[in-house]
Amino acid sequence: MNIDIYIAVTGFLLLLCVFANKLSDRFGIPSLLLFLALGMMAGIDGPGGINFQDSRLTNYIGTIALMFILFNGGLLTNWNSVRNELFRGTLLATVGVFLTALFLFLPAYYLLRLPLEISLLLSVIVSSTDAPAVFAAMRTSKIRISPKLKSLLEFESASNDPMAVFLSMAALAYLTQPEMQVGELGSFFVRQMSVGIIFGMALGRIAVHILQKSHLPYPGLYPVYGISIVFLIYSLTQLSGGSGILAVYISGIIIGNNVFMFRRHLIRFCDSLAWIMQIGMFLILGLLVNPHELIAVVPVGVACTMLLMFIARPFAVFICLFKSNFTYSEQTLISWAGFKGAVPIILATYPLMAKIPDAPYIFNLIFFLVIISVLFQGKTLPALARRLHLETPSRRRHQNAKNT
Repeated sequence: MNIDIYIAVTGFLLLLCVFANKLSDRFGIPSLLLFLALGMMAGIDGPGGINFQDSRLTNYIGTIALMFILFNGGLLTNWNSVRNELFRGTLLATVGVFLTALFLFLPAYYLLRLPLEISLLLSVIVSSTDAPAVFAAMRTSKIRISPKLKSLLEFESASNDPMAVFLSMAALAYLTQPEMQVGELGSFFVRQMSVGIIFGMALGRIAVHILQKSHLPYPGLYPVYGISIVFLIYSLTQLSGGSGILAVYISGIIIGNNVFMFRRHLIRFCDSLAWIMQIGMFLILGLLVNPHELIAVVPVGVACTMLLMFIARPFAVFICLFKSNFTYSEQTLISWAGFKGAVPIILATYPLMAKIPDAPYIFNLIFFLVIISVLFQGKTLPALARRLHLETPSRRRHQNAKNT
């Protein structure tokens, strides 16, 4: 195909995604679902007819997109709000992810009688909440909840990916390298988390110092600087054995909560870049799936989604927030806001690359679960917040004014 046609198709899809956000705002449909739908329509089963089956390229693109999405999430995070809920957020991002995987694995394996490899990989891959999905749902629904609750949700969703990655890699290692010792997996997790935190804090402070002292001659260079530090922080952390995803999020928090020249300019650029990355990532993920193959996973997919939404996630949240300053209503909303999104689908490409026998089935099952999770939970989150009386008064007054 001529390169000009590829460019035209890319531009057309991006334009459709831009206007899809208007539909998202008007009808309350999560935007990432519309992006996935456009990707599937452009794929081999849709009118676009594009035959795209490169799981490795999808993994690379998804990783780069997550780098910038989480960095932008860090830039927009208010540290004063996060600091008060740091312990509980960290508990949810680590122990909560493990418990979610455990409470999904047990019924999937023993009740649904799924094979061990499917039960294990499914449970660990979908164990974390997804930062892009949570950020997008907050924007789309325009839900206004307390800063304490909002900060915990965003901090948990942005910081629990390393745990899900660790569990996924551990499960793959167990299935492909049975001789690997448990101690090796434990040291891998500790190294990922500790190096990610240290590098994120250290490199974030260095980046701020350079921003405050350099005084670049042109405003347009600050976004270029922002892109370069995201790549450097991620790659240096990964090469040192840490979690690059965690490091870029922490560095984003540090940079976003400091003062420097053209700070607002940099934040606006990163927000636009995060949108481009989010759109591109979901389009590629939509292209990778073959919609006709999803029919075979519907019964199991519905059962696993119900187990995840009504058993695994709520039990994990209530255990982690036991005796916390969060009310039962707030804990209920937190458990319902455990959206799945791009991260599980990206992690589902690892079994494809590892040539696990049931990898295509696992990928389709996770893709279906993500769609149902985002559609059902994303659409009902605002109503649940109102039902639990967790919307702030300013939002309720605005809603009442519109209805009069």
